[in-house]
Amino acid sequence: MSGAHFAFTDRWGGVSAVPYEELNLGGAVGDDPGAVRRNRTLAATSLGVAPDRVVWMNQVHGREVAVVEGPWESGTEIPAVDALVTARGGLALAVLTADCTPVLLADPVAGVAAAAHAGRPGMVAGVVPAAVEAMVALGAEPGRIVARTGPAVCGNCYEVPEAMRAEVAAVEPAAYAETSWGTPAVDVSAGVHAQLERLGVCDREQSPVCTLESGDHFSYRRDRTTGRLAGYVWLD
Repeated sequence: MSGAHFAFTDRWGGVSAVPYEELNLGGAVGDDPGAVRRNRTLAATSLGVAPDRVVWMNQVHGREVAVVEGPWESGTEIPAVDALVTARGGLALAVLTADCTPVLLADPVAGVAAAAHAGRPGMVAGVVPAAVEAMVALGAEPGRIVARTGPAVCGNCYEVPEAMRAEVAAVEPAAYAETSWGTPAVDVSAGVHAQLERLGVCDREQSPVCTLESGDHFSYRRDRTTGRLAGYVWLD
């Protein structure tokens, strides 16, 4: 899509030591802060993005959205949000995950982009519809929005208690799933795509990678102490 750029990292090519090896981009998982800073610089540079033009979130599994015009000022507290929206070209929005679904959105015609963190609670709370609503307020049109979701734990692997599956499915039926071994599960990415479809977002692609199954990606459910992947979206 001309003018819109989407990227998702794997775990390789960074400097973090075990158990965060190698390209951990999360700053709140116990890794050496210097290694995280170096990894963030390496990742941004490899994408052709200026490291100081990347905006990060303090993710809390909610539905709050921040509209940003530039990186957070040094020394300021990063707000607790799970989606970022911008109408600024050249500003990269980043979302951290290690099983949750990273959601990248862009309307290149309107010049509006968004990144959202959709774990099970956030998907149920409606963080993705909230992000789209904020994009529309800046001039985006759902029919023009391009959506890309990245590596995440799949519905065949995300086992949950039956009661939890029922609660999630009551809000988003498309998220109802069963593991490959026959127990209750939730498919967060399927739920996100169903929400986007209802909102009129037709240009959607979903990564085939299951983080729990892939040794090339971080997975909290598999390893508990581990690094974080990142999804990036930016407009020219």
